[in-house]
Amino acid sequence: MVKNLTKGRPLKQILFFALPIFIGNVFQQLYSMVDNIIVGNTLGENAFAGVGATTSLAFLIIGFVQGLTAGFAVKTSQYFGNQDEEKVKASVATSIVLSGVLTIVLTIASVFTTMPILHVMQTPEEIIGYSYDYIVIVFAGLGATMLYNLVSSILRALGDSKVPLLFLVMASVINVGLDLLFIIVFKMGVAGAGWATIISQLISGVACAIYMFKKYEILRLSRRHFKMSLKFCWEHLRVGLPMAVQYSIIAIGIMVQQTALNSFGTLYVSAYTASSKIDSIVTQALVAMGSAVATFVGQNYGAGEIDRINKGVNKAMAVSVGLAIVSGVIVYFGSDLLTGLFVQDPSAEMLALSKKYLFWQGVFYIGLAVIYVYRNALQGMGYSMLTTVGGVVELGMRILASLLLVKVWSYMGLCVSNPCAWLGVDVLYLASYYLLINFKYKKVYVRNNIMIANRFPKPKEVKHA
Repeated sequence: MVKNLTKGRPLKQILFFALPIFIGNVFQQLYSMVDNIIVGNTLGENAFAGVGATTSLAFLIIGFVQGLTAGFAVKTSQYFGNQDEEKVKASVATSIVLSGVLTIVLTIASVFTTMPILHVMQTPEEIIGYSYDYIVIVFAGLGATMLYNLVSSILRALGDSKVPLLFLVMASVINVGLDLLFIIVFKMGVAGAGWATIISQLISGVACAIYMFKKYEILRLSRRHFKMSLKFCWEHLRVGLPMAVQYSIIAIGIMVQQTALNSFGTLYVSAYTASSKIDSIVTQALVAMGSAVATFVGQNYGAGEIDRINKGVNKAMAVSVGLAIVSGVIVYFGSDLLTGLFVQDPSAEMLALSKKYLFWQGVFYIGLAVIYVYRNALQGMGYSMLTTVGGVVELGMRILASLLLVKVWSYMGLCVSNPCAWLGVDVLYLASYYLLINFKYKKVYVRNNIMIANRFPKPKEVKHA
């Protein structure tokens, strides 16, 4: 159902909105996790390492898609918070057209540059064939990824985080079945894992889109909503592109890490692949809190509820600190057990490498929590260019740490490169958010002994379906 996040207790609204996103994110992680588990246990360590070596490259493109659709949805959530039904519909139509055009461009570019990029990243020869066979299929089906992320972002912009979860659970089950069918029965190798991923995402995206347009009258579009305005398109691109670029900038830093890692050999790639998948799963609660904050802030920003934004963000950060501590404990004490899910009979050296990586991530999860909460709060207010600057800072810190610390500390330097990047960008996001909240939006002037607060005008009343 459509949910208005401008009313009720802020923390309760954020938590209830974040819970379905968290469950959905975990299932979304299962797409790649199941691929890796089945590949690692049926096709061997080289195939496992080959699929794992594509993680940063996949994030470069798929992260762009996720940032783009999330950025478009920020505009939709602001119009919804301002109760402007016509602009909500126009925003959805514009998002669909822009996403379609960019899907074509991204698909062509990614498919034809895959192998050269794998060579530039110094992917070991014994695994590069596996890497290419898997990721080129995923890139060829990028339209399915764009579709699912777009419809999910639109629904979340209107406060519905449950429906995307239901369709994602369905897709995850289909993905597992297709993985087993394509890899074990049809003997399609790592390419089968790629096909399973895009087919399951396509089913999820189409089903979610059909439901969305049939269920919600506010999302039923007519021809007039597809009349493109350059100014309106730019308003969406102004938010969407910086967010997309921000994700890709982060991915470039991870690709530099992967390049440094590849030089250590297949054992290190396998250990890093397993530990990074574990890291991704246990931090999904932080990701979900960030996503909920983005929608909460977007709607309340559109409604002019600045005090409410600040209360919600502060409480969300407090909860995220607790989640970060719990996540750190889980990865440290559960690293051996969790690593064993990916590879049969992992060696003691592989377990040690995985545990070392997870330990240093877990120690600094609070720094990661700061990024998710405050970056999404800034995005919800429309400051996506500022968060792109943060992405550049994060990129610089990650590259410096990867190149310099790896030379000094070898694998240990790689383990601490992420925390270095997190702490570097935390300062920017914290300072930016509190300066905006306390000086731009809540600046108080004293005139004739009367305190006058700078607030938005009240939105007009429009009925929603």
